Amino acid sequence: MNARGLLIAAPRSGGGKTTVALGLMRALRDQGLRVGAVKSGPDYIDSAFHTAATGRPSLNLDTWAMDKPLIAGLAGKAAEDADLLIAEASMGLFDGAPGASESNGSSAALARQLKLPVALVLDVSGHAQTAAAIAKGFVAYDASVKIAGVILNKVGSARHILLTKTAIEELGLPVFGALPCDPNVTLPERHLGLVQAADTSDLEAKLKTLAAFVAAHVDLDAIQAAAQPLAATPTRTNALKPPGQKIALARDAAFSFIYPHLLLGWRRAGAEIAFFSPLQDEAPPEDADACWLPGGYPELHAGRLSNARNFIDGLRHFAATKPVHGECGGYMVLGQTLVDAEGVRHPMTGLLSVSTSFAKRKMTLGYRRATLSEGCALGTRGQILLGHEFHYATVESQGGDPAFALAGDAYGSEAKPVGSRQNLVTGSFFHVIAAEPG
Repeated sequence: MNARGLLIAAPRSGGGKTTVALGLMRALRDQGLRVGAVKSGPDYIDSAFHTAATGRPSLNLDTWAMDKPLIAGLAGKAAEDADLLIAEASMGLFDGAPGASESNGSSAALARQLKLPVALVLDVSGHAQTAAAIAKGFVAYDASVKIAGVILNKVGSARHILLTKTAIEELGLPVFGALPCDPNVTLPERHLGLVQAADTSDLEAKLKTLAAFVAAHVDLDAIQAAAQPLAATPTRTNALKPPGQKIALARDAAFSFIYPHLLLGWRRAGAEIAFFSPLQDEAPPEDADACWLPGGYPELHAGRLSNARNFIDGLRHFAATKPVHGECGGYMVLGQTLVDAEGVRHPMTGLLSVSTSFAKRKMTLGYRRATLSEGCALGTRGQILLGHEFHYATVESQGGDPAFALAGDAYGSEAKPVGSRQNLVTGSFFHVIAAEPG
């Protein structure tokens, strides 16, 4: 593996990381480079945009939920046959969970492990030379994380660029480019962040616009020169054992999310993935060994799902003899009812006794460390699963099912019952990232 890597980071969320990362990925690809991509942390939306921009699968790398061998293996896979690997940070560069800096989920931890230099995106709207103080702080804060240079974002004029760029370059830190404010360079958003890549209209045109915008204002040659050889010796890529030899996986606009690294690991373990669409009223294939309903946006399609009789009857028949697991949106569909944003109650599959509501919204966000209460398709009793929860839906009624797992957060909270289990059916709101090595 000869790929070189670079991390695109910023002091905070909303600072322009995704715009810069996607623009660079597509612009460098347009130059003929083979560009790989990874996303630091558990964000499951950005990686699909990376795939669209590069034409190659993008994977999530999470230092809180993944051990070093798994991160190395997945990074190596993402960089396989690539000239350049671009990693997109999450939140602020040093933001993470409590605990050891090497395993707190921060993008800085990933940069240290893979020896990725950082291109720091600085939103300089509202100030000029003060940006140099911010940049100097990033350089000095942790010498083990190399700040290779800066990309200025939201510059207002040539004078603004001159003042800011001069101050930063006096520190000996290169400025790779300066991006002006442009309302045409945006991606649509909804309640979980960006509208997902598959649901973004004219995505190809938007990526071309981003690439042209970045190429016009950023020194692409300097970006390539700043990248360093990736420190990732491929070891393992299996984050979670396959739930079956043939896995029926729901995939459509209502069930649009599953971590790509899970599918990669399952396939490399010899499992077959059989996609089906509940929105098209398709039932899981009868010859599958297990069924997985991933997260997505069932609340936006609740009426249609409620009337998908072939899907519901087929899933009930499947669940009578084979395991079914639902994550987040999939968990909601396995329940009794789902109340949509307008307050309309829709019957769901009834395989679990939980009822959920999107009308009563509350944001729930954070890492989860869950211990399986009983053996199921995801592991044996006592297996520890590491994952992430991010949703606005709430539980209207938990029902009388036993818990799927006991889970605590990254802050050391007492483990509490989460999710539901009934016969061969399990589900919870948290998305599994990896099983803790035993």
